[in-house]
Amino acid sequence: MRLVSTGVRAQRAAEPSEPEAEETTEPVHHEHSHSEHPHSEHPHSEHHEHSHPEHHPGHDYNHMKEKFMNEITHLPIPMWAVAAIVVLVLVLVACCIFCFFKKCFAKKKKPKKVRERKAGRVRKNKDAEGEAGEKEGEVKKEGEEQEKEQEKLGKLEFSLDYNFTDTQLIVGILQAQDLAAMDMGGTSDPYVKVFLLPDKKKKYETKVQRKNLCPVFNETFLFKIPYAELGGKTLVMQVYDFDRFSKHDIIGEIKIPMNSVDLGQPMQQWRDVESGEKEEQEMLGDVCISLRYVPTAGKLTVNIMEAKNLKKMDVGGLSDPFVKIVLQQNGKRIKKKKTTVKKNTLNPYFNESFSFEVPFEQIQKVQVVITVYDYDKLGSNDPIGKTFMGYGATGVGLRHWSEMLANPRRPVAQWHTLLHEEEVDALVKAKPR
Repeated sequence: MRLVSTGVRAQRAAEPSEPEAEETTEPVHHEHSHSEHPHSEHPHSEHHEHSHPEHHPGHDYNHMKEKFMNEITHLPIPMWAVAAIVVLVLVLVACCIFCFFKKCFAKKKKPKKVRERKAGRVRKNKDAEGEAGEKEGEVKKEGEEQEKEQEKLGKLEFSLDYNFTDTQLIVGILQAQDLAAMDMGGTSDPYVKVFLLPDKKKKYETKVQRKNLCPVFNETFLFKIPYAELGGKTLVMQVYDFDRFSKHDIIGEIKIPMNSVDLGQPMQQWRDVESGEKEEQEMLGDVCISLRYVPTAGKLTVNIMEAKNLKKMDVGGLSDPFVKIVLQQNGKRIKKKKTTVKKNTLNPYFNESFSFEVPFEQIQKVQVVITVYDYDKLGSNDPIGKTFMGYGATGVGLRHWSEMLANPRRPVAQWHTLLHEEEVDALVKAKPR
């Protein structure tokens, strides 16, 4: 029976994972011990307690190892493939662990830095606010200074006076200094446009000063306006750079509300020219003109053909247009003629020709000035717009005159856009380059 019991113990030790064997062997062991060896119960139990903790963990590990190796050897894939899979799995696990720790440490470090910053801000709150305010003020001042430096467009000297007897505002454009260079050569061709807002009824222009950033004008302009109405007006002096082949560029402007000026005595002062936008070009209409020159006879023929889209001058939304033609040289009128008046129309058809005697040696020195007027029975005729061709002309006027000279004895027709009278007068007076 001892042999049976020892065999059972050995079987139980060898197969610890089968609980049924333990349950069946224990009753058998106890029955035999009570029946045959009642006095040996204690020693046997001690032996059982000592043997179980010494051999059970080792046998479990060895059994699992043997079982794992047996399963591996019975797999249908080779060992090198198993080894590669194991290495790949280990690398992936290592990467996951690395990423996990990196995120954990990063999250832990950021709050520390934030706390340190917050602590520093709390300790130096007042000082920081003071320094920040000073820095912001310095930055703003620097920005304003830079803007002012960038916007240095020059300055203009002018004079203002009011003639109470004749109810006239007298504006004098004296000179300018350090104007902005608008041309490629580092210079400008400045002139000054003067008018009153908001009506813009009369606009004056000074002569163009060629290639001069410190021009001297010394020109005076008169605005007939009652003193009671003067307070609601704003005097505008715009400085332009004259350009022969394109639109004139505005350099800057000066605006003076007349209610802020004491006209009890004459005033004269310098003011900085400020940046300004060029006023929108008012559409005055177009006129079609035909030119013909016969060199051998010295005969210039100007045919006023038609006009279109003229500015509305009458209360009823129409005009009574007619055209005035002036032949002049060196600012002096040689001859002047005019068409008939076309009633109540903005698109008149004239087709009227006028001849002028101009010797061939003089043809390059004369100017033909065309002005479209609105006829008024009761008062003076109001100019709608103006254009000119010949000496000193630019753009369309120059091209038309050149084509006429290049095609003698042949009429050459061309549409001309009407401009304000003051603008054309300034161009006519300006000496060509």
